[in-house]
Amino acid sequence: MNRTTISLLATVTALVAVTGVASLGSGEQSTAPAGQARDMPVERTALTCPRPTGAELATTEYTAYTPGGDGNGDGADGQEEGEEGHAYLLPAPEYVAGFGTGDEDEDGDEDADQDPEPLVALQEPGVPVSASVDTYGAPALTGTAEQRLAPGWTVQQTTSVRSGAGQGLLGTSCQTPDSEFWFAGASTAEARNDYVHLTNPDAGPTVVDIQLYGPEGRLESGLGGEGVTVPGGTSVAVRLSTLTDEPLADLAVQVTARTGRIGAQIEASDAQLGVDWLTPVSATTGPLVLPGIPADARTLRLVAYAPGDEDVALDVSLSGPTGSFTPAGNESITLRSRTLTAIDLEDLTQGEPGSLILTPATGSGAGAVVVGLRVTQGEDDEREMAFIPATAPIEQRASVAGNTAKGTTLSLVAPEEAVEVRVTLSGGSNGGEAPEPETYTVEARSTLAIAPELPDGTKGRYAITVERLDGGTLYASRTLVKKEDDMVTFTVQTLPDDRSRVSVPQTGEDLSVLTD
Repeated sequence: MNRTTISLLATVTALVAVTGVASLGSGEQSTAPAGQARDMPVERTALTCPRPTGAELATTEYTAYTPGGDGNGDGADGQEEGEEGHAYLLPAPEYVAGFGTGDEDEDGDEDADQDPEPLVALQEPGVPVSASVDTYGAPALTGTAEQRLAPGWTVQQTTSVRSGAGQGLLGTSCQTPDSEFWFAGASTAEARNDYVHLTNPDAGPTVVDIQLYGPEGRLESGLGGEGVTVPGGTSVAVRLSTLTDEPLADLAVQVTARTGRIGAQIEASDAQLGVDWLTPVSATTGPLVLPGIPADARTLRLVAYAPGDEDVALDVSLSGPTGSFTPAGNESITLRSRTLTAIDLEDLTQGEPGSLILTPATGSGAGAVVVGLRVTQGEDDEREMAFIPATAPIEQRASVAGNTAKGTTLSLVAPEEAVEVRVTLSGGSNGGEAPEPETYTVEARSTLAIAPELPDGTKGRYAITVERLDGGTLYASRTLVKKEDDMVTFTVQTLPDDRSRVSVPQTGEDLSVLTD
């Protein structure tokens, strides 16, 4: 045996020893076939929350929650034992060009001596945490959740404005940052005062473009909407009426980050209809579902934009408690390419909760559609508005936090086949035990409205987790209603899938290179 053969055998022996130790330490990964994907919980989740409304007489409630149960990070699910993780939010102060954030010292540097206090820091999955802020000028927030607190982490931001032109209830689920967002239902009309709030969660700056689209297509937005700089860890508010000279009642808005990622939401304020958050739309080429229209909705205004090269025709149906029907006079909508269409849907709900479903008509052009719905309740001086965007389905699980003992309604929609659903309520943020989960069947082409019943002793705000168990496609939303000074205010948030698990390819040892 020559020296080369001895060296090769020694190398192979050493590699076998090393890979053998690795296999013993990797548990079930060593027995799975190479190349087979494994479903794993995410280990990090990022969120951004917009700056609360600038009204002086306002209180904002934040409620954070990560679902408990299987799959939220333990040794068997791919996270090392003892890795507790963290989940909290930190301020992202508002940046004004030429003035900075107001947190700098005399040399323009950030004051490093003042470490901000984390907000709504979670300790464990399954237990919500709430905090209240009533400080005028409270900042936007950014944060991350890691390890066992990451899968499904959600934060609800709800603001109650007690008086003034913006009186009402604003609600939004803090969002996962991304590079592009679409909105439907913004406005530059005289009665409206809409701002797009941009939040940069990363350390480096980014540049953002804001584009407006109206009934005749793209608007010339001038210099104000192009190249908006958002420094790292800050937020910027841009008033939409400064981007165009045209006072338009209905707009679609596209927000794009040239680099990095951002959070983007629109604060829509109307002198007669109050205020609420306009959240991003899930643009899709398939059926569009806008879930959770309240039973006592007074008016509905649908705003839709087709950004593609082809005209799109959509069949309209309303999914109610006992099935779906086509509204007379609004059987279909035709959207011209790169133009915006807005229509009023009169007497649609007939006193029953429902969901709007838009399906591409036979022979229609292909392409995504951006669509949102403005809903109003009340009469005369006590009217208030909320927005329902087209949303993504719940593939496995979704959660929503910030629910109240009174005035919470969960809407579940099955636009095609029947769906079996499990609904889990958490305990309260200030105490109380979680009740046993309930299982529901949402019949085909119907909307099921649920008013959760809480056990005695539940204090504070609680979370709802929805799991799709079997059947067809599932969509959901949650409505919060608050009664104050004889005025009823409300807000609606959709529940897209929480994307709490990812498919990770398996790897195996391959020593063939040693024998080539």
